[in-house]
Amino acid sequence: MPLAPLLLGLMVARCGLGADPPVPRVAPDYTAASIVNSADNLSGVLAPNTIGTIYGTNLAFGTAALLPANVQGGVLPIVLGDSETQVFFSNYAADLYYVSPTQINFLVPPMMLPGPVSFRVVIDGLEGKSIQLKLGAAAPGLFAMVLDGVTYAIATLLDGSLLTPSSPAKPGDIVVLYATGLGATSPPAVYSQLPTAAAPLVPGANLQVLLNGVAVPPDAIDYAGIAPGNAGLYQINLILPTSTAPNPEIRLQLDGATSVPKVQLPVSK
Repeated sequence: MPLAPLLLGLMVARCGLGADPPVPRVAPDYTAASIVNSADNLSGVLAPNTIGTIYGTNLAFGTAALLPANVQGGVLPIVLGDSETQVFFSNYAADLYYVSPTQINFLVPPMMLPGPVSFRVVIDGLEGKSIQLKLGAAAPGLFAMVLDGVTYAIATLLDGSLLTPSSPAKPGDIVVLYATGLGATSPPAVYSQLPTAAAPLVPGANLQVLLNGVAVPPDAIDYAGIAPGNAGLYQINLILPTSTAPNPEIRLQLDGATSVPKVQLPVSK
């Protein structure tokens, strides 16, 4: 998918790639508040098959990012490069997108059930503290970018062109939104496997897209499910109602959870 490198770049850019200073061989250090949803940096909001981030210190001995060569036979890695860093949810190792001494991007194992889990980071036998988390059924987060001090949802038209204030959508257009944490799909996501085909949210999923606080009609959501070729990334194909106001605030709501406010969708009349 064309936006996958952009989304990965946004997650990685929060700490940057490059040479790392020597890191003492001490256990990883982090807190519950530093474990966040990668889309919006909101802590305490994770669900199965959600892309997450943890910030801390001594999280890895070096820096490595997921590359196509790391995905052998469609299997995602639980260790990147020579980092020796692993992230565990209870006894399941999470797939990794990026590791550095201060940041790790990971995928919550998709087969886990909502409820309490233990989280820990392990590096070369050095184990960080075990933190108790509670996974939700969904943890909707919209990937976004900041332009001139304003936060905009990352979205495209069907031809893949990125929406910006200077290149906005118009009412009636179909726009593609990118999110994580939208929960179970049919067929379900498979642990450590890169999805290759579309998989819509399970029947009965109560996803709502709110524009300026008002839910769009259900038939305006043309597709909501896995973005093929991207583990943990979901896409929503949204038909913008003809009544859509310019640059509306956009939020996702699912299973009692709502994405963060003050994210705009570039739209003009």
